[in-house]
Amino acid sequence: MEVKIGVQHTPREIVLESGLSAEKVESAVAEALAGKAQLLSLTDDKGRKVLVPADRIAYVEIGEPSTRRVGFGAL
Repeated sequence: MEVKIGVQHTPREIVLESGLSAEKVESAVAEALAGKAQLLSLTDDKGRKVLVPADRIAYVEIGEPSTRRVGFGAL
């Protein structure tokens, strides 16, 4: 699952590929925004943990993972 996180006062967004389902990512974001957790904590496919302060989250975009194209074939 591809997750994009916009952080306030930061020009770049955080993009990560996570093995979590869309529902689990959404519930983690909802808990952080509701004040149950001070940090939004997500782990990517490589095992790296991403921590974002809940009060700095501007937006979260949850989408399908992009497929990588290999080769020189015509599009």
